[in-house]
Amino acid sequence: MINKALKLIRQFHKLTQADLATRFEMSKSYLSEIESGKKTVSLDLLNKYSTQFDIPVSSLIFFSETLNSKKQVSGTIKKTMSTKLLELMEWFIKRSNDNEAQIKN
Repeated sequence: MINKALKLIRQFHKLTQADLATRFEMSKSYLSEIESGKKTVSLDLLNKYSTQFDIPVSSLIFFSETLNSKKQVSGTIKKTMSTKLLELMEWFIKRSNDNEAQIKN
């Protein structure tokens, strides 16, 4: 689910809901409702996440679909999903390392 993916991305970057809401110029309560699935995620908000965290919107959607996948899928689809998920994880690690290097400098 996209709301869970957005929450995980925020948490990965060690931002509070209040911090991110301020950056996105929205209320903390609205962001909370987005993350809990009570409100629908808009394309505008996905674009804000994409810009803020340097993640393509397509990757945000893919990540959310992977989190929600409970169905049996074919080997080819599993391989494709695994590859994409690994690429996303590698991106997360690189981004984290880059952020830590900037903090040290």
